[in-house]
Amino acid sequence: MSNEGRERDLVLAPNEFAFISDQTKGNINVYVGPYKTSLANTDKPVIFDEKLKRFVICNLETAIQTFITAPEGWYIVLKNPPIDGKQPKLGTTNSLSELNIGRKINIPGPVSFALWPGQMAKVIKGHYLRSNQYLVVRVYDEEEAKNNWAHSVIKTKEGKDAELMKKQIENLTIGQQLIIKGTSVSFYIPPTGVEVVRTETGEYVREAVTLERLEYCILLDENGNKRYVKGPDVVFPQPTEDFIEQKGQRKFKAIELSELSGLYVKVIAPYEENGITYQEGQELFITGKEQMIYYPRPEHAIIKYGEHEKVFAIAIPKGEGRYYLNRLTGVISLKKGPCMFLPDPRTEVLVRRIIEPHKVVLWYPGNQEALEYNLMLKEMIQDRPTNFVEEQAFQQKRQKANIPVYQQNVQTPEFAGDTLVRKTQFTPPRTITIDTKYDGAVSISVWDGYAVQVISKTGERKVLKGPITYLLEYDEDLQVIELSTGTPKSDAQLYRTVYLRTLNNKVSDAFTVESSDFCPINIHLSYRLNFTGNENIWFSVENYVKFLTDHLRSRIRTVSKKHTVMDIFANGTQIIRDHILGEAVEGKRPGLYFEENGMHIYDVEVLDIKILDPTIEKLLIQTQQDIMHQKLDIDKAERHLEYTDRKESIEQKIAELTSETLKTKINLQKEEVRKQLELELERVHSEIQIQEEKYNLELIKQRHLDETNQRELQRTKLTKELELAFEKEKNALQLELIQAYTQETREKANAISPHLIAALQAFADKSIAEKMAASMAPLAILGGSSVADVLKKLLKGTTLENVLDNSTLSGEIK
Repeated sequence: MSNEGRERDLVLAPNEFAFISDQTKGNINVYVGPYKTSLANTDKPVIFDEKLKRFVICNLETAIQTFITAPEGWYIVLKNPPIDGKQPKLGTTNSLSELNIGRKINIPGPVSFALWPGQMAKVIKGHYLRSNQYLVVRVYDEEEAKNNWAHSVIKTKEGKDAELMKKQIENLTIGQQLIIKGTSVSFYIPPTGVEVVRTETGEYVREAVTLERLEYCILLDENGNKRYVKGPDVVFPQPTEDFIEQKGQRKFKAIELSELSGLYVKVIAPYEENGITYQEGQELFITGKEQMIYYPRPEHAIIKYGEHEKVFAIAIPKGEGRYYLNRLTGVISLKKGPCMFLPDPRTEVLVRRIIEPHKVVLWYPGNQEALEYNLMLKEMIQDRPTNFVEEQAFQQKRQKANIPVYQQNVQTPEFAGDTLVRKTQFTPPRTITIDTKYDGAVSISVWDGYAVQVISKTGERKVLKGPITYLLEYDEDLQVIELSTGTPKSDAQLYRTVYLRTLNNKVSDAFTVESSDFCPINIHLSYRLNFTGNENIWFSVENYVKFLTDHLRSRIRTVSKKHTVMDIFANGTQIIRDHILGEAVEGKRPGLYFEENGMHIYDVEVLDIKILDPTIEKLLIQTQQDIMHQKLDIDKAERHLEYTDRKESIEQKIAELTSETLKTKINLQKEEVRKQLELELERVHSEIQIQEEKYNLELIKQRHLDETNQRELQRTKLTKELELAFEKEKNALQLELIQAYTQETREKANAISPHLIAALQAFADKSIAEKMAASMAPLAILGGSSVADVLKKLLKGTTLENVLDNSTLSGEIK
């Protein structure tokens, strides 16, 4: 068989099918395996293009398709199903069946079949749902959905919501969307007439929002209403609801509040809570005192300033303060530290006071930074009549200018978990940097020895003595004083300031006076003064320098008219000091006191007294020189006289001292001899006394010894007498015993006869002899003698000598 013939053979294995088009009739037959046939030249293999919705001629290999198969747990979405409900038969050729064009059905597995020409099928895996997942299904054919609802595959969890699933059959309408929740259904295959809506990413199963504690989510309905749900919960949307997302997040952290933070809330719909009715348009300020954890609600809209939702308290250190404006009354008040100040945004607005440039120069001399800061604030208000800048406007201005802002109200980001993490400006440990150099109220630091006068717009005045730091109220200013300058003092150039030097103040002046003899004299003075007494009158004289110099010039000119130029030239310092300060009493001058402003001059330094007429000055100098020469001559003579007198006086004193020294030496020697004699006599007297004491002690000792010996002898005598008496008694007792024993013995002896005594004696002697013989036997043997001979020798001279006889002894021995 040729290759062309083999290519016309259609061989289909089981589970395969192919579409063959009869080009002469236009019919398309379905060949279902297992099957083999040879195709005619007019038969062309084709496939159905689902996109073009038409049949396309192809080769046999491409035309062979596999069955549409859905295993257990899967289902097939079949478009254009047959009217009779039958698919092509296996192992044969099937002519085109009549199809229900435009409809689609859902066929749950397990199932496998071939397609009719023009049918489209999609195999979809059954939808497994966890408890936090859900499906959105849409009814596309309500009649089919109702009729086939019983054929849907719905596996409920322990029978939950079964009644609800039945009720949904009665209320189905075309286009209606339903939510299949994973909390009720664990597995779902839709029936015919219902389809599962896919997400934008093509997923069927959607994730519900799982809320933990302190979390919430917001759902927006198609009608514009919002629904807020708090955790812990699994949140499923209604078919017409969508989750609101921000930065890809669908759940948000509840807002943590404290006594130092709050939320500015607008009521956008009326509601009632805890017996309190809130009207639409009402504004609330919720702080941690009322509610530590805040969950948004549909009736609330948070009013934000910039990017910050929460309103934070500001730290006001000790000695500082902040201005705040009452939005209802327009009153600007001062809040002083130390405290944490949480302004109510409904009625209170933090403001910054603007100080006019000329006041900045007076209040903060040489502080260019303070001047630039206030100029910047003045530019912000432009043509507005106000004299302050709102804090929020200032912060926005700084942010636009990229100026670093040191503040505490840092927005808290969203975090997972139950822990409330408070973000700080820097890395942990938590640190808050407070830079209140220009944030706080206007502060005036008065140094030691200075004073300022504070004036309010209501006319109140008060004097502040340094050292002190004072926070100005918004309507308070400082009294400006103008002082004459230069030497001599004049009003040509006045020095403006708000600080009054109250201690150790120094004012210098130079002016011309005229003596009684009409000689002009220039005097240069320096006054030392303090401000004492009632402090409320210190600022009563605006230019106290001019007031002081004018008054004292007049007084010194008057007193100069009473003295000649010679007096002034010679004693001008004393004259001026006595006239101004008064004469010294106990070394202290009373000084000059001004009742007008409490100024007290306690010292005057005369720096220079100059005669303006050169001729007179020269004559005065010459006269002074002549007087000085004369005084020097007199002083020289007086010093010579004093020298001579002193010298002779010293020589006389030397002689007197020499004589006195000699007399003193002689007297000392006499005294020394006398002392030695007294010492020797005292020594001899002491020795005599010592000998007498020794003799007396020895005498006392001998007496004590005699008494002791006497007592010893008496004790010995008594002892001997006692011993003698005891011996006598003892001997008497022994004598009595002996006499008794003798008597007894005598009586016993008298009881024994002489024969018995002789027998006993003989018996004893015999016994002794026997024992001695037995003992002497070995000795006799060694000596070669008999025992009798040895015993005779031993007993010779004894009482036993006659007792023994040879015959008896020999017989005994034998």
